[in-house]
Amino acid sequence: MKQILAAAAMATFALAGAGLAEEAYPERPIMMMVSYGAGGATDFQARIVTMTAGNEDALGMPIAIINKPGAGGRVGWNWFATQAEADGYTLGAYNIPHFIAQSIEGGVQYGAASFEPIANWGADPAVFVVAADSPFNSMADVVDHAKANPGKLTFSGAGLFVGHHIAALQLEKAAGVKLAYIPNNKGGAGAMKAVIAGEVLGGVNNLSDAFRAREAGNVKILGVFDLERSDFLPDVPTLKEQGFEIDNASVNFRGVMVPKGTPQPIIDKLAEVVPSMFENARVQGKMKAGGSPMHVMTRAEVLDMWAAREKTLKDLLAGL
Repeated sequence: MKQILAAAAMATFALAGAGLAEEAYPERPIMMMVSYGAGGATDFQARIVTMTAGNEDALGMPIAIINKPGAGGRVGWNWFATQAEADGYTLGAYNIPHFIAQSIEGGVQYGAASFEPIANWGADPAVFVVAADSPFNSMADVVDHAKANPGKLTFSGAGLFVGHHIAALQLEKAAGVKLAYIPNNKGGAGAMKAVIAGEVLGGVNNLSDAFRAREAGNVKILGVFDLERSDFLPDVPTLKEQGFEIDNASVNFRGVMVPKGTPQPIIDKLAEVVPSMFENARVQGKMKAGGSPMHVMTRAEVLDMWAAREKTLKDLLAGL
């Protein structure tokens, strides 16, 4: 009987201790894993939206970014799903449709059920880019070349079954052409460099990456894979405006998540504080200056978005 009472007391003490730890969270700096390389859109934006984490009106502790790039995000998300500590001190950046599309296609150790979303910070459409000195000046020019040279129009993207690849598959279907999509193992930054260097004839990339490259005079942006023109690129028509039946399924939603199993009080605290970090005026100013569209969503809204995107992607990928 004494042993039972002692065990019960220890269990109660452990639970109380865990509760106190969760109430004090965070007590040390936090890490956030980005599954793409330094300099790409996800990395660039993650560093901006977390820059106020150490403020007293935010988490009171800084967030450090670590990069685990490779295989279109698979390396980082496999690690996050299988090895990351579910203690609130290891966050991850998510990209939708990327990780959901990859889980549908298979060969990975994660899916939507592997993670708990916290909040969404952005929605970054895919765009078609060519080098500044390219002879292509419209999507019609690109498609005409592809029809005359089946399978020979090379263009880059950040990986397989990421938003770029989905946009490419949609373009092939809508235009009735065969393209040569070349996934870049250095992510969006590497894919953009391949376009600028003339290693490929074009590329599908993030609007935010393309905006900065166009500002530098390195690329032309020929079309936006979204339902409406972007405020950042009011002079660039959507693919639909140019006669191609392509929707917004490839738009890249970015946000913060934690591994499944993270204590609910920690999830609740992050879900309460992180959206306010994204709404910070300094954060929003830097994002706008970098051509990075923001779309702040709460945990509840992200859960609904993940579920809706999973259904859309299952239907879309089956058709492609």
